[in-house]
Amino acid sequence: MTKRMTKREIRETAFILLFEKSFRDDSIDSLYDVAEEIGELTINDKVRALTEGVLAEEATLDELIASFSTKRAFSRIARVNVILLRIAMYELRHRPETPVNVVISEAVSLSQIYATQEDTAFINGVLATYIKTLPPRGTDPTEEA
Repeated sequence: MTKRMTKREIRETAFILLFEKSFRDDSIDSLYDVAEEIGELTINDKVRALTEGVLAEEATLDELIASFSTKRAFSRIARVNVILLRIAMYELRHRPETPVNVVISEAVSLSQIYATQEDTAFINGVLATYIKTLPPRGTDPTEEA
């Protein structure tokens, strides 16, 4: 039986997996297997969905990060920050049921654990700029006006 996880635990587990994946050529499935063998991480369907969703859109998310990072070139953004921004932007794009302020708050909270204070401010700034370009929640961005 898989442990029930909070949304924060799901995000943090996805972050850990994506961060590890950024250093390795292993498939994500092999990382899931290793994590479960070691017993350090719980991998459930929600973790898989978030992790694989971010991986599937990595190039698009990186383009967004680059375009909204006015203070740092993409190549100069710390890997930790890139992964946290990918997760947050993925959620903002694909999880309209999650309030925007929750997505930003969670990204900031994780950055306070895994990054520096300066990085936290950077992540908050990039996301604050990005959300200004999004359609209001509850609207379909593909609908014609």
